[in-house]
Amino acid sequence: MGDSERYDYETLLVEFDDGVCLLTLNRPEKRNAMNPTLGEEITDALERLRNEDRCRVLVITGAGESFCAGMDLKEFFIELQDKPAEYDRAHRVAVEWRGRTLRLFPKPTIAMVNGHCFGGAFTIVEGCDLAVAAEDAKMGLSEINFKMFPGGSVGKSMGNLLRPRDYMLYSLTGRPMTGQIAADIGLVNYAIPRDKLRDDVMALAREIADKDPSALQATREIYRNSMDMEWDVAMDYASSLQSQHTARQANAFREEGIGDFLDKKYKPGLGGHENAKK
Repeated sequence: MGDSERYDYETLLVEFDDGVCLLTLNRPEKRNAMNPTLGEEITDALERLRNEDRCRVLVITGAGESFCAGMDLKEFFIELQDKPAEYDRAHRVAVEWRGRTLRLFPKPTIAMVNGHCFGGAFTIVEGCDLAVAAEDAKMGLSEINFKMFPGGSVGKSMGNLLRPRDYMLYSLTGRPMTGQIAADIGLVNYAIPRDKLRDDVMALAREIADKDPSALQATREIYRNSMDMEWDVAMDYASSLQSQHTARQANAFREEGIGDFLDKKYKPGLGGHENAKK
């Protein structure tokens, strides 16, 4: 992994490798549970990474044997219970970076779920464009087990992703699930053996990083932004987005993308334009 001296955090590690930024939640002694400091630091990191040339794809994972154990219950709900102003800020920051900042991050994002993933960590998984888990990762909506419910952004984000019956089963019982079950119900894209997880996800990230940046941005925008639009509004939005995309890349999709296909340099159904000059 490359140079990370500009990104010096207490609770995060930031590394760069061939267009991929690996952002690691770094509180392994607490199973990478999210405390107020982590919320502030990851908010800063995501803001800086938006325009970081070394980051074309962002991968989020956890240090050690865990992805993220959810919220740090002691620091959030016990230590701040008599500090309403501090709790208010910590709560708003925690909801905002997972619910909006990560979801609207302008580059593709992948959650690499390497181990324990509970409660509020589900919103990190849902907020990323893609997610891959270790088959033996232990995951769960455990709030009901300590007399709470999946609050903040968790209920909303799971409503975006899970079938109602699956959400109700795991939120009402607090049962854990494996990474393989998470894949079976659509919480993650797929699950693989833990010893192959990092290599697989980094290869996936590099594959995406090789694609046209403007096309990647538009692919994500049209999906996320048109979900709640009526058909005619969505069609107008798609036309506008195509015009923006064409301007951003100086008509490259016609001159290079379609042009190299017509010149038989590559076949879009069998490979990407990045292979046209190989």
